[in-house]
Amino acid sequence: MPETQIGTREEWQAARAELAKLEAEQAELDRKVTEQRRQLPWVPVEKEYEFDTEDGPKTLSELFDGRSQLLAYNIMFGPDYEIGACPGCSNLGDELDATRLHLNHRDVTLICFSRAPIDRLVAYKERMGWQFPYVSTNGTEFPFDFGLALTPEQAKEIPEVKAIVNDPPEWLEDWGRQVGAKLEDGLREAPSFISFARENGTVYHTYTVSAPDPFVAPYHVFLLDRTPKPGSEEPRAWRKDEYPDA
Repeated sequence: MPETQIGTREEWQAARAELAKLEAEQAELDRKVTEQRRQLPWVPVEKEYEFDTEDGPKTLSELFDGRSQLLAYNIMFGPDYEIGACPGCSNLGDELDATRLHLNHRDVTLICFSRAPIDRLVAYKERMGWQFPYVSTNGTEFPFDFGLALTPEQAKEIPEVKAIVNDPPEWLEDWGRQVGAKLEDGLREAPSFISFARENGTVYHTYTVSAPDPFVAPYHVFLLDRTPKPGSEEPRAWRKDEYPDA
């Protein structure tokens, strides 16, 4: 933890003015990134996908629920997870519901994907108290086609994955126990945001971003960046009903 500086109001004001310049530069860069993101080419989705939902099978187009934009978060909850979804992804899931209403009123449907079977997703959703549509990609090629998951063969070909599976840090071993999966299986899921657009009956893939990008993190992380003390460097996350003091 960096040493705390104690100063006068005048010293604080001067330092705050300098920081404001940097924040303005960051805001301008964020604006440029958003502009460039929206200039990415749209790629038509030519393959037909059918997903299991709480309301029965649905196509990708039907997931839009009548809107022209679809934003989905891929929660790490693979078919091999015996206990539940990734706690970090679950933290983000807790915070998505509050934004869903506002996105819906801006022509965006917000959902979540996972590869676990739909009955397990529904049970976990009920446990977490989530309201967003939770869609299973189990048994489809969709997660592999769009980089939301790796096949066992693909995972074995990635040196970083092999290295961390062979010599995992303690927190990752704890994570494996939290989700109830072997690391070689659990780490094949990619926490990601993915977006699609629909125009004139055609669905287009427009954007994907995956961890460790900062956007793929619970929103409370961004709030903690505004607090005076740095957060813990321990990467372990807790589900909201599993905190030690709960």
